[in-house]
Amino acid sequence: MTIQSTARRPWYFSIPVLGWVAHDLTYGTKDNILYFLVILLTLVVLAVKTWGLVALAMIALATVPVIFATLILITLGK
Repeated sequence: MTIQSTARRPWYFSIPVLGWVAHDLTYGTKDNILYFLVILLTLVVLAVKTWGLVALAMIALATVPVIFATLILITLGK
């Protein structure tokens, strides 16, 4: 008789590629975050090389809600 774990995995671990990356960032070594940042920087460089400054503007536009929420949390003192 085997005992199964009752711990549930977070929902984002089930996303095909991003879940694997999230699992490695959560449970992996400390070097994984550096590899992830290098991959993101490479994707940004390739996007700008392919589509020009429009890609950089779209990336900046996508980060606006994150920065806005961060400013609200700083204002509230959290």
